Amino acid sequence: MKSKYIALCNAEESIPIFFRPWWLDAVCGEQNWDVVVVEKGGTVYGALPYCIKNKYGFMFLTQPVLTQYLGPWIRYPVNQKYEKKLSHEKKILVKLIKNLPKYSLYRQNLRHTYTNWLPFFWSGFCQTTRYTYLIEDLSDLDRLWSNIQSRIKTDIKKASTKYDIELVESEDIEEFYRINLMTFSRQGLPPPYSLELLKKLDQACRKRKCRKILFAVDDKGNIHAALFLVWDKDSAYYLIGGADPKLRNSGATSFLVWEAIKLAAQVSEKFDFEGSMIESVENFIRGFGGIQKPYHSIYSVKSRTLKIAKAFSDAFKT
Repeated sequence: MKSKYIALCNAEESIPIFFRPWWLDAVCGEQNWDVVVVEKGGTVYGALPYCIKNKYGFMFLTQPVLTQYLGPWIRYPVNQKYEKKLSHEKKILVKLIKNLPKYSLYRQNLRHTYTNWLPFFWSGFCQTTRYTYLIEDLSDLDRLWSNIQSRIKTDIKKASTKYDIELVESEDIEEFYRINLMTFSRQGLPPPYSLELLKKLDQACRKRKCRKILFAVDDKGNIHAALFLVWDKDSAYYLIGGADPKLRNSGATSFLVWEAIKLAAQVSEKFDFEGSMIESVENFIRGFGGIQKPYHSIYSVKSRTLKIAKAFSDAFKT
């Protein structure tokens, strides 16, 4: 199936960056992802890639690290009526789900543009809603600036005037990771990815000229904040970032996000903040004037042992 999927991705520009085989090679490992496809007459009408993790005798089909979403890709007939579209989605998804390998747990985030999770529900999946923020049109920077909240504008101006912060584009992924780790350290959390994995992803993106490493640097050479931007033709993504906790009051993070939006306008049509369910983070990214977009996070637990473990976990959350 991989060969058919790779051929599909080579032919279809509309397939998002996170679905691309080279991206999955980087974040999952070449042998640790696969895909199911539905085809008719040699044409692929549906595909569902997934990351594979085997642990303690369980097979997990999961959402890869550093990957906002996966979910299904579906080819639609031209000028299809809405009712026929839903019927078509159901037909394709039922086949894709049926073709998945036997798993203990399946979990993926569906892209915000894909709203119909009913076929997953009818197949026994569960769902929770998550949110991202999206700037849907990057063509008018003056309009984008006017939509930014005043508190964010104040931070941006403070960074450039009071702290003499400038944008620096860099190739130094190790220095980026050092700044990125500071955010996790401040929160008392371990990083969910290694420098080795980030280097592999960076190399893959750099080869395809679809990433920028951005630093906010003052006149003394101090790096206040860092941001890793990736993009495809449709959308640019604030993939990951970080800031020096000792310099957090400089407004550098707001400055850097605005600079990333301006750069994104040169290469893509939209800007996706990748959202967050953390209240303080949501409050920050909402200030840039993006539109709130819900997306589905779906899961299915087949293992009885994992079902019991999840029931205990849910009980202690209430």
